[in-house]
Parts: sequence; C-alpha cells; structure tokens
Amino acid sequence: MPLWVPVTMAAALFQVWRTALQQRLRAELAVSGASFVRYVFALPADLLLLGGYLLVTRQGLPVPGLHFVLAAAGGGLLQIVATVLLILSFGYRNFTVGTAYAKTETIQMALFAWIVLGEALKPVEWLGIGLAASGVIALSLAGQGASLAAMLRASRHPAALSGLGAGFCFAWTAIFIKSASDSLGTGEPVLRALATLLVMNAMQTVMQGGWMAVRERAQLLAAIRAWQRAGWVGLLSAAGSACWFTGFTLAPVALVRTLGQVEIPLLLVFSHFLLHERVRRVEITGLLLVMAGAMLVVAMS
Repeated sequence: MPLWVPVTMAAALFQVWRTALQQRLRAELAVSGASFVRYVFALPADLLLLGGYLLVTRQGLPVPGLHFVLAAAGGGLLQIVATVLLILSFGYRNFTVGTAYAKTETIQMALFAWIVLGEALKPVEWLGIGLAASGVIALSLAGQGASLAAMLRASRHPAALSGLGAGFCFAWTAIFIKSASDSLGTGEPVLRALATLLVMNAMQTVMQGGWMAVRERAQLLAAIRAWQRAGWVGLLSAAGSACWFTGFTLAPVALVRTLGQVEIPLLLVFSHFLLHERVRRVEITGLLLVMAGAMLVVAMS
C-alpha cells in the first residue's frame, strides 16, 4: 500500500476530531475567532513537528525561493477565502445547495491539477472521483428537501455561487500547496510538507490575525484567552494538515482529496452507532458511492 493512503486516512480522522472540538468553541467565539485558533495555536505544533523531524533525520532546512513564498501565500489566502465563502453560503436560505456545490471541489481540483500541474489521471480514477463526488453531494442534500434537479435550477442562487466559489478556492489551495512543496528542491516529501505547512500557517496567522486586529479586536482577544481549549484544536489542526500536505506531496491532489472524503461516511457511521440517529436511504446510497469511489482510487494507486 502506498504511503499516501494511510497518511490521507489519518488526515481525515484528525480533521473530523478537530472540527468537533472547534465546533464546541462556537459557544464562546464567533466564526472568525473559532477559525483563527486553528492557525495561531497550530504554530507551536508545526514547529515541534518540523524540528523533531529534522532532529531525527539529521537533515537541514530546505532553502525556499520566491516561487515557494508566493505559492504558500496564495494557498494560505485562498484557504481563508474558501472558508469564508462556505460560511457565507450557510447564511442564505438555500444553504443546502451551497454546500452541495462546494462539494464539487474534487472534480474542480482534478481538472485544474491536470491543466496546471500536469497530473493526468486514468479513466478509472476519474470514475472514482466522480462516484465519490456524487456520493458527497447526495449526502449533503439528504433530508433537506432538495433534489439534484432543484440544485441545478438554483445554480444562479447566491448560495450556489458561494458554494461553487468555495470549492474553487479549496481546489486551488491544494494546487498551491503542492506547487510550493515541489519548489523546495529536496527529495524528502515529509520534510517538504512540514516546511510548507509551517510557512503557510504562519502567513495565515498574520493574514487573519492582522485583519481581526483592525476589524474584530474583541474576537482576537477572546480567541487568545481561550488558549486552554483552543490549544487542542491547534494541535489537531497541525497533525491533520501535516498529513494532508504529505499526501499532496506524494500523490495527485485530486486522488488525495477523493480518498479524504471518507471523513463524511465516518461521521455518518458515528452518528448512527453512537448517537443512535436514523440513517436515511439516500444517505446509505451516498455512503456507498463515496466508498466505491475511494476504493477505486486506492485500487488504481
């Protein structure tokens, strides 16, 4: 089994865990504060991960060039914008449509990576990506009274445009991450991933922290005061991002994100067996589509 497969599975698990803890912070923080903690409190963990890896492997730091700096900054900014657009889509009445359109991220990513990075995929891998994307969209529409036809009719709705924009920005975030990592010029993929993560996370902390210092100073102070609880969010964010970045370095970004969609079936299974929530037929269909797509991607790797 190639290394990127278990690394991506670990990334999905860390992301589910981090999201659950981050959601608890919403009781005391606004959206901006709850999202900021994942950057600022991840920085110490990023430093420990990179420093520990350098100490164990006895390697030196790679020397970044201008391309690396620009790509890391672009990826960091786009991830922040994508998160804002996704949250914005929730503010409209047709938030289900916005969420479903955001889930086109993997298909957009495959197309852009093919054009920009030359990551040509096999037909069966495209099929796997399509199956997984269809399953995720079905899950996002489940129980919300929206059909695929309704989603298409609402394609001009602001929620749909916001969701599509979020998917677009998330897709380009992954491409910028891989471009920055590849530009470091060292053959060690984990080292490239950890170095890219540290620099990008530091930039995101400055970007969002600077904005909040000017526009939302109260939320900035509240986020910092919540360090005892938010610290765990930062730790899990660093661990998950380290796995995502390593996966992007080792394999085509679209395949990594497609396999990473297993986080959604994991949440569904968790809600059924631990929270005893009823699983609808359409959710089972979506789950099977996601798993089929993920298995196709892994089988062809």
